[in-house]
Amino acid sequence: MSLWADILRWLHVIGATVLFGTGAGIAFFMLMAQRTGRPDVVAHVAGTVVIADAIFTATAVVAQPITGALLAREMGWPLSQGWIVLSLLLYAVAGAFWLPVVWIQMRIRDLARKAVREQAPLPDEEKHLFRIWFACGFPAFGAVLAILWLMATRPELGF
Repeated sequence: MSLWADILRWLHVIGATVLFGTGAGIAFFMLMAQRTGRPDVVAHVAGTVVIADAIFTATAVVAQPITGALLAREMGWPLSQGWIVLSLLLYAVAGAFWLPVVWIQMRIRDLARKAVREQAPLPDEEKHLFRIWFACGFPAFGAVLAILWLMATRPELGF
């Protein structure tokens, strides 16, 4: 394997690690903040989560298909291989659930900040949005886990 392939593989693994780790960390901290019921805690954590998603998750989301396509080309793997096709489909599924979550996180942050300013409890809208946010995490995170398995095992798939 060439040095270029090694670099691409390393970048691709780093990107996958960032997606997995940031996703798990964000989910944990948002859940823990929500459980406090405290608008100040939710506002702070949601604000931090929005920043982390913009810096880490969004960067990895852009880098993954680029490094993946370049690595596949370098390794001689056609993009039509079953495990690659399935990985790309799962990537689209994860993205379809992640994009609304980004907006929901910003809305949760804003609603919690408003509650802090008004010295009020978290509104029902915030709680409803959190339940949607939480539910979206399961298919997105499941898709990422499946992609990691496909990348690690590269199984022969019959399509």
